[in-house]
Amino acid sequence: MFAASNFEFKYRFWIFGGLFWIAFATYSIDHQTSGVALVEWIGRLRGVPATDADFHVIFAIAAFFCIAAAALRTWGTAYLNSSVMVDMRLHTTRLVADGPYRFVRNPLYLGNIFLGIGFGLMSSRIGFFMLLLGMIFFDYRLIMREEAGILASQGDSYRAYCGAVPRLLPSFVPRVPSAGSTPSWGDGILGEAFMWVLALAVLVFAVTLNEHIFFVVLGSAFFVYAICYAVIRVREKKSGQPPTAR
Repeated sequence: MFAASNFEFKYRFWIFGGLFWIAFATYSIDHQTSGVALVEWIGRLRGVPATDADFHVIFAIAAFFCIAAAALRTWGTAYLNSSVMVDMRLHTTRLVADGPYRFVRNPLYLGNIFLGIGFGLMSSRIGFFMLLLGMIFFDYRLIMREEAGILASQGDSYRAYCGAVPRLLPSFVPRVPSAGSTPSWGDGILGEAFMWVLALAVLVFAVTLNEHIFFVVLGSAFFVYAICYAVIRVREKKSGQPPTAR
C-alpha cells in the first residue's frame, strides 16, 4: 500500500523536480535562506555576528552533500545502466549486488536524500524541511515499488540479499562478496551528469555567494540533462537491446 504507483514511478523525475520547485517557492512566505538562518543562529549562540567566512562554510557543507550525492549515484549507475536511469519502466530481470550495492541496497535514492540536504540549505527554512521530508517520503515509496517487483522476479536470491544489505542506511563494510562486475564509469558519468551540474551550482554559490551565478549554472543542468538523455536513447537504439537492471 505504501509503494509508489506506476504513474509515480513513470514520472519520478518530474515529481522530484516538483519537490524542488515547491521548496524554493516557499520563499514567497519565508524569505530567509535556511543556510543563512543556520549561520545567524550559530552566531547568536556564540555571541558574535556572522561573517562572510561563516556563510562560505555553511554553503560549502551544502556543496559537499551535493557532491557526495553525485559521486554515490555515479558509482551506482556505473554498475547499473544509464538507460535504466531515464527509463519509465521498472526493470527487475537482473540483481546487481556489486559496487555500492554491497553496502546499501538503494545508493541512488540515498544520493537523492543527500541532494535534498544540500539544496535544502539553499532553500528557505520551510523549504528545507519540505524538501528533505518530501525526498525521504517519495524515495521510500519508490524503494517499496522496486523491491516488490524485484522480489517477485528474483525470489529467494533477492530475499537473501535484503537480509544481508541494509535498505537505506549504509553499512561501513561490504555485506556481500563482490560479484566481480566491472563498472562502466563513462556510462555512470553520462547517466549522472545532471547531478554533477547541480552540485556545481551549489559549489559555485559557496565560493561566490552570488545567487545570479547559482541560478545560471542551475538552469544549465537541464540542458545537460536533455543532451545526455538524447545520447543515452541513441546508444540504446543502436545497441538494439533494452536496458536491464537489478
